[in-house]
Amino acid sequence: MQLRYIFIYICNVVSKNIKMKFSTIPFLLLPFLASAQSMSIENEDVNISAAIKSDELKISLSGTISDAKTGEPLAGASIYLTDDKIGAIANEKGKYILTNIPDGHHVIEISHAGYATIVEHIELNVNTEKDFKLSSVVVENQGVIITGVSGATSIRKTPVPVTSIRKNALLQSTSSNIIEALTQVPGVSQLSTGPAISKPFIRGLGYNRVVIINEGVRQEGQQWGDEHGVEIDELSVGRVEVLKGPASLIYGSDAIAGVINFITNTPVAEGTFKGNILSNYQSNNGLLALNANLAANNNGFNWNVYGTYKSAGDYKNKYDGKVLNSRFNERNFGGYVGINKSWGYSHFIFSRFDQRLGLVEGDRDDATGNFILFAGTPLERIATNADLDARDLFVPQQRVQHNKFILDNNFAIKKSRLKINIGYQNNQRQEFGNPEDPAEKELFFDLRTINYAVQWQLPELKEWHTTIGVNGMGQKNLNKGEEALIPEYNLFDMGVFVYAQRLFNKATVSGGFRYDSRNVNSKELFEGADLKFEKFNRTFSNFSGSVGVSYEPTNTVTLKANIARGFRAPTLAELASNGAHEGSNRYEYGTQNLKSETSLQFDAGIDVDYEHFSFGVSAFYNNINNFIFYRKLESNFGGDSLVNVDGEDLTAFRFNQLDASLHGIEASLDIHPHPLDWLHFENTVSFVRGKFNQKLDGSDNLPLIPAARLTSELRANFNTAGKSFRNVYIKASTDKTFKQNNAFTGFDTETATDGYTLLNAGFGGDITNSKKKTVLSLHFSITNITDAAYQNHLSRLKYAAENMNTGRLGVFNTGRNFSVKANIPLDFSNK
Repeated sequence: MQLRYIFIYICNVVSKNIKMKFSTIPFLLLPFLASAQSMSIENEDVNISAAIKSDELKISLSGTISDAKTGEPLAGASIYLTDDKIGAIANEKGKYILTNIPDGHHVIEISHAGYATIVEHIELNVNTEKDFKLSSVVVENQGVIITGVSGATSIRKTPVPVTSIRKNALLQSTSSNIIEALTQVPGVSQLSTGPAISKPFIRGLGYNRVVIINEGVRQEGQQWGDEHGVEIDELSVGRVEVLKGPASLIYGSDAIAGVINFITNTPVAEGTFKGNILSNYQSNNGLLALNANLAANNNGFNWNVYGTYKSAGDYKNKYDGKVLNSRFNERNFGGYVGINKSWGYSHFIFSRFDQRLGLVEGDRDDATGNFILFAGTPLERIATNADLDARDLFVPQQRVQHNKFILDNNFAIKKSRLKINIGYQNNQRQEFGNPEDPAEKELFFDLRTINYAVQWQLPELKEWHTTIGVNGMGQKNLNKGEEALIPEYNLFDMGVFVYAQRLFNKATVSGGFRYDSRNVNSKELFEGADLKFEKFNRTFSNFSGSVGVSYEPTNTVTLKANIARGFRAPTLAELASNGAHEGSNRYEYGTQNLKSETSLQFDAGIDVDYEHFSFGVSAFYNNINNFIFYRKLESNFGGDSLVNVDGEDLTAFRFNQLDASLHGIEASLDIHPHPLDWLHFENTVSFVRGKFNQKLDGSDNLPLIPAARLTSELRANFNTAGKSFRNVYIKASTDKTFKQNNAFTGFDTETATDGYTLLNAGFGGDITNSKKKTVLSLHFSITNITDAAYQNHLSRLKYAAENMNTGRLGVFNTGRNFSVKANIPLDFSNK
């Protein structure tokens, strides 16, 4: 009975907060919240409010963190309880203490720059002292992950391929957006439209097939479109987790390719008041970026606030020079406020993402090959050097705004956990395409989403960790522009699931099943007397599940195998689009009778870590039923079907579906000969092949499949370098992308793409004071050292207009680029 009253109490708190913060809550959740408010909790002997406030259980964990070889205390080492969001930093003597820990099972992560991370599962029900000894890092394959599971677990104990990227790795990479930074992960690629617009692809699948999670809530924008990327502030991200493979069990529809989880707001250690200033300059497009944040934690009351400014001009390469209107700018703001106690935690998270993007059209003057401004309009002219050097955006351009509010709660109830997460998102995408009236909003999508999730982690029973849960969303899309590509609609979905994990001596078994139902109510729209969108109502429901095992026969070998069934409901664009797709030179029609995509994927892998080398191999096979794609329409009179839009004939396409399959492999080899543990020769390879089960217009290749890729990096790491330098590194690498001959050539959709090799280098480290505290971190890097001209197979600019002066098709990717990052940590603590 206690759990029922706790749930009622939380619903009261949530409903009051929601009503106070938002006046536009969709009606779908109001009956649920109202019924919760109407219930009485003044029965029996339960007083939930008093129990939460009493903070009765105050379990602590303390000890020392030191170097395993020298015994030297590791000042600055961190220890973190992921599920509880409680952490501490070791002092100059290596001592740490964690307080207000809930009773029960915990996953502890101990880490320090230059050392291998330790992950332990531990049961805490009394005050405990425990020391940890860290070894110099050989290869980092440990760590805690929360993606694709119901509670934190070790990377080695999850059966699916998951990669964790820490802040330090992000600082050492050069990128103009967060997705580009992740393309160093084998199996991850980007569909790009210049430096600012990138969409993630995992193992050859993208768009809505990849679910983006940010602060525990799935990011909901216009994922179906090519013209904008992920609405997440790159410089504020603290850690990223990438899960490769179907993850519908936890996240429901759409997670058929994988999940990328961005983690920004992590509480700082108790009793601290810290800040950070991060800046970045990149030479190719003159990018200037500045990020600042402040965070504090006092007696469990903790908060964080950050702000970012980014501005970039047009990027350049040796074939195109400066690429007109590839400029962009961002102004972002966010943070959280919350409380952590022995009963759990409650956090209120907020963020505002505001990005303005130029859209590259790529039209050129036939005689000179120079870019043309405002092509096809009365204002058409050749771009001048002053135009190319400016940072003001030209038409066409767009503005993408994403506001988000999240109430994240985790309550410890004896040996169990109750997690409740409610979020509100408002995504607005405005496109401006009329140079004679630059303020006219040709497109204006206004998407409003309520996300909800409730999970109950049951008490551990004979090493079984079981969670039951329900999650989903309510969504409403409005068209406020002069044109409409998709109809207005209401959407509501809900899924229930059971997830279990069993810890054995050398093996971990995990899996579960789930049922989802999604209802879509699409609105009709008339343009004059013509019906553009007809009204319809569709419901999609499906089962998903997975089961896998991770086996560790020795401390150096990990074997993994997993089988998972995922699904994806069609998007509104696929069901009902009716309009010209910007930049694609096509007119798209939706198909109302599309079925859900379903996938069955098999994964297997091995990771081996020896004294002199480490290697890992992961292979997969993914069979997809009813794969959705677009195909060219034929005219009733033969030839292509054409639609005239503003005087231009566009080829007509309609969404269709066929069965398909993908298979591939990712492998890595790191050679670090002892005793030269500071020296690493790291190599990774990734390959994916996708095919339809029958040929279409002479081609059976899936579209947008990335080319095979091989990267090699020679790297030296030094924990110390003199009295004032720590965590020093120097690296040089080659990035070889092979030719993609397996393009989807049906209906002239794609062309083959030549291969290329990029040379890169970098160095950096931390500057410390006499107390061994970092006062400044510097990171220098140069990419594409030889200034090679290349086109990535997944670059949309590859299909821009031909340069008649040179005979080259499309626009090329970024040329040589130098980057410098400076990171200044601030500490205002009284300690």
